[in-house]
Amino acid sequence: MSSIESIGVIGGGLMGSGIVEVAARAGLDVIGIEISAAAGTAALARVEGSLRKAESRGKIDAAEVAAVLDRIRFETDLETLADRDLVVEAASEDEQIKLDLFRRLGQILAKDDAILASNTSSIPIVKLGAVSGRAAHVMGVHFFNPAPVMQLVELIPSLTTSDETLDRMRAWVTDGLGKKPIEATDRAGFVVNSLLVPYLLSAIRMYEAGYASAADIDRGMVLGCGHPMGPLALADLIGLDTIKAIGTSMYDEFKEPLYSPPPLLDRMVGAGLLGKKSGQGFYGYEG
Repeated sequence: MSSIESIGVIGGGLMGSGIVEVAARAGLDVIGIEISAAAGTAALARVEGSLRKAESRGKIDAAEVAAVLDRIRFETDLETLADRDLVVEAASEDEQIKLDLFRRLGQILAKDDAILASNTSSIPIVKLGAVSGRAAHVMGVHFFNPAPVMQLVELIPSLTTSDETLDRMRAWVTDGLGKKPIEATDRAGFVVNSLLVPYLLSAIRMYEAGYASAADIDRGMVLGCGHPMGPLALADLIGLDTIKAIGTSMYDEFKEPLYSPPPLLDRMVGAGLLGKKSGQGFYGYEG
């Protein structure tokens, strides 16, 4: 079973930059892909900011920060990923974008056993494998935000993923990254989001119906149930557009009303109120 020594990560947002950091800290050569040079520079700054925060807390030293950054470069051309052992797609949660990326990457990757993985929260892995032309080497690898801190990784093989691909990814996540994987079937939402997203949508409906203020809903779950963060603050952290996309995908697959995004969420996303990443969601984040 061949080892994974080089990785490409598509997308340099919160999740993508987190995966880049995790892989580079594990000693891998990392190429990140962004839509422009400016976006790549911003993504690299995001990684460095996270590393500096870890340094300030005594988790790593300055020499290690420099070594990790030396293993990372951001490019704009997918062709630069041709020699990678593994490519993790962490683009926007949009099915057509992901299908197009997997179609192109299936033609670009030069190694017969190179693995294509998606960090999707809800899009069927089997669809991504089918368009790639290398379905046996495609699976879901779902990290959680913030990826450098969160230990859990969901591994999602599809009906066409080979046992060897799953074994390689399990070994990489466990031994290479030091994370703790769980395995899920290829169903929208997998394990965590199938439980989490209906809870978040219920909190949004509660706020929309005027049961209580956003702050009191969150305080209720923090103080009453021992949650580290309330549901509306958590929705802001994840991104309201991402919550909407996951809920829509789950509703399309299962037709369960509790998965359907409430009208308030639709309107907030339409207005660009996406949570922490846009500076405004259920709470404000200026500065």
